[in-house]
Amino acid sequence: MKIAAFVGSNRKESLNKKLTIFMQERYKDQFEMDILPLEELPMYNQDDEFNPPEIVNDIRRRIKACDGLLFATPEYNHSISGFLKNALDWFSRVEKVMVNKPAMIVGVSAGAMGTVKAQMHLRQILNSTGVGAVTLPGNEVFIGSALEKFDENGRFTHEQTIDFLDNVVKNYIDWINKIK
Repeated sequence: MKIAAFVGSNRKESLNKKLTIFMQERYKDQFEMDILPLEELPMYNQDDEFNPPEIVNDIRRRIKACDGLLFATPEYNHSISGFLKNALDWFSRVEKVMVNKPAMIVGVSAGAMGTVKAQMHLRQILNSTGVGAVTLPGNEVFIGSALEKFDENGRFTHEQTIDFLDNVVKNYIDWINKIK
């Protein structure tokens, strides 16, 4: 099974990137995770959508080849980052490569509520006609107070949250297998 991962932050010390790398390693026996190089995408421009840069075509191929999608989103001003929105715009136009792909959303934040509002907004965007990705209801991963859940080396170590994440990932994999 192959999962394409969208990390919604290009910050060097992004907690969402660290969580995605943790998941890539922890679940490597269950799926192969392809962390997409969103930082290489230019800003979306409708004038270029029929003749996009090669990086857009490369990532489109990678999304097409996957069985599911993972979105790791930070929360900026109660929404997703412009960085993540830019990627969604590129891949929801012309070739709509996310339509009907099973999607899982996770989010890490130093705040107490995790990324609740960003994830609500992301679900709305994923449900739009051009994107059309499908999320598994009832399996939200909002990781708040994140600074307490990573060690001094940036590794995700909070056992209770890891146990919860194990359960959600199992549900996600089972769901993908059922709809294949």
